[in-house]
Amino acid sequence: MKRVLLLGLALAPVALLASDGAVETDIVQRTVNFIIFAAILWYLLADKIKAFFANRTLSIQAELDKVQDTLKASQEKVADAQKKLDEAKKLSSEIIDGAKADVDSIKQKVLAAIDADIANLNRNLDESQKVEISKAKKQVVSEVLNELLSSDNIKLSQNELVNIILKKVA
Repeated sequence: MKRVLLLGLALAPVALLASDGAVETDIVQRTVNFIIFAAILWYLLADKIKAFFANRTLSIQAELDKVQDTLKASQEKVADAQKKLDEAKKLSSEIIDGAKADVDSIKQKVLAAIDADIANLNRNLDESQKVEISKAKKQVVSEVLNELLSSDNIKLSQNELVNIILKKVA
């Protein structure tokens, strides 16, 4: 109903101001008509235009909020990644220090084992030398005795031979 009334009001000045006479400048009438037309358009479309711009504002705000949330999430991920990187660096330095300590302790153990092996080898060498010297002495004594016993120049009695052996053994 209001729209019909407005339409009627909009057309009334056109009907009243229209003239069929000589051509005159009708700038005033056209201006009034334009103002009435703009008012009618405003009345009919104002709510839709306001709603459109309000929705557009809300959608832009929503997109901006979404971008800011994404930015914030990205910044948090960067901060988390930095923390993890710092922890990884700290852990790697601890691992390196532990590995160096392990290497040093293994070196010490290996050196101790090598020293013990060298000492054992020296003892075994000394014992082998003593055994070889003993064998050599026994062989020399055996050869000398065999020479003495087999030679005809030296005649020893059983008692003398036993005394000589007892002296050598003692």
